[in-house]
Amino acid sequence: MKALKWIGIAVGGLIVLIVAALLIIPMFVDLNDYKPQIEQQVTAMTGRSFSIGGDIDLSLFPWAGVALSDIRLGNPPGFDEKQMAGLEAFEVRVKLFPLIFRDIQVKRFVVQRPRIVLIRQKDGSANWEGFGGAEKSGAGPAKEKTPTAMPSETEASLPIETLTVGEFAVTDGSVRYVDRGTGSEHTVSDLTLRLTDVSLDRPVPLVFSAQVDGKPISLEGTVGPVGRQPGKGDLGFDLIAKALGQLEVTAAGKVSNAASKPQVDVTVSVSPFSPRKLVSAMGQPFPLETKDPGVLKKVSMKAGVRGGPESISLVDGILTIDDSTAKFSAQVSEFEKPKASFDMQLDRIDLDRYLPAGKEEKAEKKEKAPTTGKEKKEKTDYEPLRRLVLDGKARIGELKAAGVKMKDVRLTVSAKDGVIRLDPLALSLYGGDMAAGLNLDVRTDTPKADLRLGLARLAVNPLLNDLLKKDFLEGAASAKIALSFAGDSAKAILKTLSGGGQLAVKDGAIKGVDLTSMARNIQSAFGAANQGADKPRTEFSELVVPFSIKNGVASIPGTTLESSRILFKADGKADLVDRVLDLRLDPRLKGTGQGDAQGGSGLTVPINVSGSFSSLKFAPDLEGALKEKIKELTSPEGLQKLFPSGKKEEGAAKPEEQVKDLIKALPFGKKK
Repeated sequence: MKALKWIGIAVGGLIVLIVAALLIIPMFVDLNDYKPQIEQQVTAMTGRSFSIGGDIDLSLFPWAGVALSDIRLGNPPGFDEKQMAGLEAFEVRVKLFPLIFRDIQVKRFVVQRPRIVLIRQKDGSANWEGFGGAEKSGAGPAKEKTPTAMPSETEASLPIETLTVGEFAVTDGSVRYVDRGTGSEHTVSDLTLRLTDVSLDRPVPLVFSAQVDGKPISLEGTVGPVGRQPGKGDLGFDLIAKALGQLEVTAAGKVSNAASKPQVDVTVSVSPFSPRKLVSAMGQPFPLETKDPGVLKKVSMKAGVRGGPESISLVDGILTIDDSTAKFSAQVSEFEKPKASFDMQLDRIDLDRYLPAGKEEKAEKKEKAPTTGKEKKEKTDYEPLRRLVLDGKARIGELKAAGVKMKDVRLTVSAKDGVIRLDPLALSLYGGDMAAGLNLDVRTDTPKADLRLGLARLAVNPLLNDLLKKDFLEGAASAKIALSFAGDSAKAILKTLSGGGQLAVKDGAIKGVDLTSMARNIQSAFGAANQGADKPRTEFSELVVPFSIKNGVASIPGTTLESSRILFKADGKADLVDRVLDLRLDPRLKGTGQGDAQGGSGLTVPINVSGSFSSLKFAPDLEGALKEKIKELTSPEGLQKLFPSGKKEEGAAKPEEQVKDLIKALPFGKKK
């Protein structure tokens, strides 16, 4: 018992001596006497001037603490700014006795008014480079470092039992970045970071705020717990970031095994914001002048992000842009290829509203601009597409693009080994249905493609009105088309376009021209017929256009346009490269009579159609019509029709005279 008593007295006395020493040492030891040595050591280590303008305050009981003020770190030679970094005050206070038991208790760790100036010169050198000073001349080659073994589970643990920090703060800081090469300058000011009640075994509250070029940003929430083995297990977080008074982003989730096989599982949510107002708050003009200035005023997003270095997935995604909402999921793996998949459902979108304003005018001017032949086109690199492995699906309820209104769009796309397949692509539009398939082969430097297209019951007139702003054709169209082409420009594609198919339009009309009257009435063909108030039109029961295309030139043999009174047969070609047409329409009257109900001659007139696609010309082929009629009248069959009995009636003119009378009846046959 006496031994224990003396041991207790000894321990107590030792503690008293230690406490007394901790109280007395600061009274007799003045760290300010060591400032020159400290400044010299830091200068030697950094290669920059270093100074401590204020006093160094030391305390050892009950908290061991150091307080510094007016600390400055200089710039290397050649920079106008003398000071690279500095701070007004620094203070740290730690309990000493718990350190014996690997228990770190920090009362305060505070940095006040830090100032950092980062400068890049015109020659590319920067003041944050070259720390440590120049290497000593004559130094031998650097010794090769021996690789160290990876730490074990136990070695990876922190060499402490517990950690608590009452207050960790950086207040009123600033960072200024100057690029003398570009003349740009940016400043982060009013920078504040606070962590309170820091611990290894519970979440840590975090508050950060700053002004970036005078615009506010902030981040707050919780992070942790970190645990005694940082980088192992789960690190949770729940954070809210705000910017410019316009943007708010929340991220809640966890990072697992960050030190070995990092995996992330986080839900990211972007609250509704206006991109236009956000850019305006940044003091910048909006970079895109859209056709509709009312778009891009409301955007929001929410999605789960899961994965790690090998693959990343987006799950349960919802994206809203103005009046459009999309649900989506996606996955990317094998990033070097990459291998990707997606699935998207979009309710509606009008893409035309988002196109740049004046796009058509600019495109037209560009198309009409003269070429010198010296223009050199940059070669397209298709290697990323050759590596791509893709499997995706998309569904759109309502879609408008290039003025065309579509519904129930269903799309499947795949890519592998340089072959991209868009098959099937199905949709409904203007009362009909369309099904298509496209194969694009980019395995060579010149891409090749095959296209299949089918149409059924498509209302032509509203489609042409919306797509081309043209009102010249009515009816319900059906088509089957198969085409192939090569190249990566519109001109190259048209020059190599080949294939064929058939287009059929039923119960329709060609507006702007009356082919029936032109073919049946020569006076009308010359514009001398009585013009009514109604606009000319050619009604038909069926228009059938079988066609073939070779190197951008389409042929339409066997084309027919049929109505209740007349049948047109057409033949000719259309040059899709030069956008010109050269057709001939041969009419044939139906029925038994040869007379014209409108009082014409009954002579049908072939029609030549020529000119550019935007300005077609219709001209009657009178010479051809007369040759055909004369040949018909002077043939045995024609004579038999003139004289059914085989005898010339009394007073009747000779066949030759009847032909002459017919010619005289024509506008150009009358004597002046």
